[in-house]
Amino acid sequence: MSSKLGPANSAGFSLTFAALPENIDELGHVNNAVWVQWMEAIATAHWEAVALPEYRAAYAWVVTRHEIDYRGNVSAGEQVTARTFIPAGPSGARFDRRVDFSNAEGKVIVSARTTWVMIERANGRIKRVPREVAAPFMDDATGAKA
Repeated sequence: MSSKLGPANSAGFSLTFAALPENIDELGHVNNAVWVQWMEAIATAHWEAVALPEYRAAYAWVVTRHEIDYRGNVSAGEQVTARTFIPAGPSGARFDRRVDFSNAEGKVIVSARTTWVMIERANGRIKRVPREVAAPFMDDATGAKA
């Protein structure tokens, strides 16, 4: 995987991924498992770019659910731009995240909704997402970043 970081702002957070030869399956395009790895990579990068250091030290995230729609694919050497955003505020310990992958023409070819659960690093237990932890990811007017 090769990636390039984009800015975090009210429109979400983006990364560019390049499909490397080792990402390609027997059908000649990016393997489904690689798309999941890229979803984790952009979610982690977004967390690290936006969350305060003390929150990054205190909490970790684990996935409890993926919903993925595949509408296209890319081959070795091609790039996709992933954009992630938080569609709504947290619900207890859960936080949903969207990730859309667009090809060079700007067409969304893979779209995913993932549900993450916050874990306290100190004890490994699930933790309700504190308002102050969620706030940097949220838009005051709508409760979520667009």
